[in-house]
Amino acid sequence: MTAKDLSKDEFFYGHKACAGCGGSLAVRNALKVIGKNAFAVLPAGCMSAVGFNFPQLCFANNAIISTFAGTASMLTGIEAGLRAKGITDFTSVGFAGDGGTADIGIQALSGTIDRNDNILYICYDNEAYMNTGIQKSGLTPFGAKTTTTPAGKNIHGNIRPKKNMFEIVSAHNIAYSATASIGYMEDFMNKVKKACGISGTKYIHVIAPCPTGWGIPVSDTVEISREIVDCGLWYLAEYENGEFTLNHDPKEFTDIAEYLKKQSRFRHLTDEDIQIIIKSRDAKWEKIRRDWRR
Repeated sequence: MTAKDLSKDEFFYGHKACAGCGGSLAVRNALKVIGKNAFAVLPAGCMSAVGFNFPQLCFANNAIISTFAGTASMLTGIEAGLRAKGITDFTSVGFAGDGGTADIGIQALSGTIDRNDNILYICYDNEAYMNTGIQKSGLTPFGAKTTTTPAGKNIHGNIRPKKNMFEIVSAHNIAYSATASIGYMEDFMNKVKKACGISGTKYIHVIAPCPTGWGIPVSDTVEISREIVDCGLWYLAEYENGEFTLNHDPKEFTDIAEYLKKQSRFRHLTDEDIQIIIKSRDAKWEKIRRDWRR
């Protein structure tokens, strides 16, 4: 699937997202792939804040705000209710941020996967609680400066590694899970389309930068989304039928330091900090290339 294959209909428009918002691009294109029969659930977060502005609803399809922790459980209820009414041509899809997925919503998501409910859960990951002031989430990477992990003389931003939600979800033996980036939009759209054709619980984790929180120009969102993949700090992969598959294997990584220094949240990092990040990347890729299919 390419941009030429996308529907010209708009299902998410007129929203109040910040200029260059990666999350809004992920939601817009995912709904174009899914089509008019999507029933969308959005918890507290950026996309619900910008998409439900009384008296304006920015969704052309059915959409509802859930509790912060209840995205996956509400998706389950919608799917069961429509099925009970004899409706079969629909997709119950959730769009939740990193905090609403990896922290607040992980219990409901785990239960949904355990039941293998027929829903699609998409996490748009901007690596912090951007909607409420740029606080650290479980998906904030090592070294990042946030309002709750400030960069000081002794501690250089976040001291914990980014939680690996893709592998946590896959460890449930989920029907289908994948990683994506809005910098590789065709890959993301194809994974959404594939997920819609699979029965059971599906999970897609898409990197969707926030220019405000990352400290980048609004025109650089897509470029930085490619760079995070090209420098090896994010990978494009799938899990299906008990196996991991790597979708993109860079022959040579681009410069991590260059990627980091473009963002104000990382500009305080020392050379030693950057070497820690490089060492962590190399260890992860050694495991991926050894254990995953390509």
